[in-house]
Amino acid sequence: MKLKNTLMALFFITVMNAQEKYPQDLPYYQIPDYPDSYTAGTVVARMIDGLGFRYYWATEGLRPEDLAYKPSESNRTIDETLDHLYSLSRVVYNSAVKEINDRTQPREEALSFQEKRKRTLLNFKKASEIFITVKDLNEHLVIFKSKSGTFENPFWNQINGPIEDAIWHSGQIVALRRASGNPIDPKVNVFRGNRRSE
Repeated sequence: MKLKNTLMALFFITVMNAQEKYPQDLPYYQIPDYPDSYTAGTVVARMIDGLGFRYYWATEGLRPEDLAYKPSESNRTIDETLDHLYSLSRVVYNSAVKEINDRTQPREEALSFQEKRKRTLLNFKKASEIFITVKDLNEHLVIFKSKSGTFENPFWNQINGPIEDAIWHSGQIVALRRASGNPIDPKVNVFRGNRRSE
């Protein structure tokens, strides 16, 4: 009986530690199952899921010294790169919900790293959930409003613009955090979209 209670206690401690280390309230700890069929919408959703997975692990366990790191004065810090990724996630999400990216509005207040990370991941997840059901991407324009007017761009620009740019910058974070002495978890497998348990 004593051994059983000890084993149960160890099990619960292990579960609690795993939950603290890898928050389950955030999407993309692992990539979701792939759709049953290939459509324009399911392919875009899968691209966003791959991006979300890469972003999750690129940003998992970043320390304050990592956030402040930049290789030279002319480069962005990791935290500044995360700001840019958050803005890209909003463009992706706004295209999904057919909203304008209004650059005439005041900028948002500065967010903490944890809040910025959460909002970025949720934007990717919500966009993916919408795009997976979409049959015609022509309706999902990328629209920017600025003081000089409103500009509509076809969805093609979403692919080669914000989505690919966000993948690019997620990779930069992986390289920068390695340079700052905190490399990405080596158990992460981007091909399979999961983290090896052993």
